[in-house]
Amino acid sequence: MTNGLEDFSYEEVSTENSTHSEQAKKVLGHFIQGRIVSKTARKQPVYNPATGEISKEVEIADPQTVNEAVQVAEQAFPAWRDTPVIKRARVMFKFKQLLEQNAEKICALIGQEHGKISHDAQGELQRGIENVEYACGAPELLKGEYSKNVGPDIDSWSEFQPLGVVAGITPFNFPAMVALWMFPMALVCGNCFILKPSEKAPSVVLYLAELLKQAGLPDGVFNVVNGDKEAVDALLHHPRIQAVSFVGSTPIAEYIYRTATSTGKRCQALGGAKNHAIIMPDADIDNVVTSLLGAAFGSSGERCMALSVAVAIGDEVADVVIDKLTQEMKKLKFGNYADASNDFGPLITQAHKDKVQAYIQSAEQQGAKIVVDGRDAKPTGYEKGFFVGPTLIDQVTPNMTSYQQEIFGPVLQVMRVNTMQEAMQLINDHEYGNGTCIYTRDGEAARYFSSHIQVGMVGINVPLPVPVAYHSFGGWKRSLFGDLHAYGPDGVRFYTRRKTITQRWPSAQVREAKQFSMPTLN
Repeated sequence: MTNGLEDFSYEEVSTENSTHSEQAKKVLGHFIQGRIVSKTARKQPVYNPATGEISKEVEIADPQTVNEAVQVAEQAFPAWRDTPVIKRARVMFKFKQLLEQNAEKICALIGQEHGKISHDAQGELQRGIENVEYACGAPELLKGEYSKNVGPDIDSWSEFQPLGVVAGITPFNFPAMVALWMFPMALVCGNCFILKPSEKAPSVVLYLAELLKQAGLPDGVFNVVNGDKEAVDALLHHPRIQAVSFVGSTPIAEYIYRTATSTGKRCQALGGAKNHAIIMPDADIDNVVTSLLGAAFGSSGERCMALSVAVAIGDEVADVVIDKLTQEMKKLKFGNYADASNDFGPLITQAHKDKVQAYIQSAEQQGAKIVVDGRDAKPTGYEKGFFVGPTLIDQVTPNMTSYQQEIFGPVLQVMRVNTMQEAMQLINDHEYGNGTCIYTRDGEAARYFSSHIQVGMVGINVPLPVPVAYHSFGGWKRSLFGDLHAYGPDGVRFYTRRKTITQRWPSAQVREAKQFSMPTLN
């Protein structure tokens, strides 16, 4: 039994138009019918963001490859659907064990392609494993409901049946965790799954596919197609795909939701965020500062739950917070994923680095004050990496581009208001409603905030209020398209459809009279 990606059948090809064109690059294929396959000629480079170098290439699926994966999944569905749920759960129990046994390898793959520091990658993986643990409870979750004698000698029950072949499209920033939000629950519910991971960080998902196979999942039940928009569109328009789950930016989420639903598919599409933290005058400022550092700059701010805006109630609070943040930010370390002493790593690509720097520049041009500027960050030994250092911006106003848009980088903006009501109005007026929090010691204020704020996930002195696996994750407004949130109880509902059966066994000796009125219990 093998454990590593080094055991996969990589194709060796020459990488053209790169600084390392003279070297052969590993090429990642797709995972179809239980094995790595090479299907497409079109390829895309995969970078090590800490060095800025191309580390490998990934094949980009065409519609024919997507269709093959769908056909394979469809052929596997009847047997998997009819597999007893306890046996499906046992695959997840074994999968969880393999995830824990191979955690170091998984975290290294995350670091190599995303740049996430090892301790942060461990946290990502653990949150993913918790969703596998929840999926292991499928025999309980899928029991359905039963009522005896709903009418004279009539029994009724409901059960949750799988949809068929479903698909997931995952982002680069959590290549393991978000995938584990989706397919474990989909699989234990009896569906077959096709995953399209981010082409920027594809190796982790291919490794998870190998671990699923080792856990005993039948070939064809789980397939991976690497690709870009062409592959996404092929999934969205495929007539045999029953549901699509997506996590990413809002413009793409809206596109995916509209396209999927227009073709009759069930869809949940989680979009972008602009997460605010209100700092009340009674808050423990030292704890607030410590909390903000991790919530704003962890994972280089490439989190949909990152706290990117601190809303201070009063200038005095703002001045103290900014002064303390400025001092603490000098101590932050950033660099390569393998050095666990680093606090965060690089951004995913040079293009994304340019975008984040442009947002910082726009804030400065529109009148904000750059208190700590991370635009020229170049860690020793990694000068060509895609790094932006921790950045602090004061005097931000609602009309600024950097406030209106999701920066998705290690940038914390500070806004100043006079009252809690003004702060809440700012948050409620923003088009995003993913996550938010309030720092306070006032229970009345916290209760009012949680009751009236128009945001899907709320923290009280908790900066990253990501729900645990047995709740569900999702925002409001333009942060979520669809009726159901991700994972947890909503995940069960998303990947199943309810069937209700009403049963009666009439007496063979008594002939019943005709009845044309609506049946009632009267």
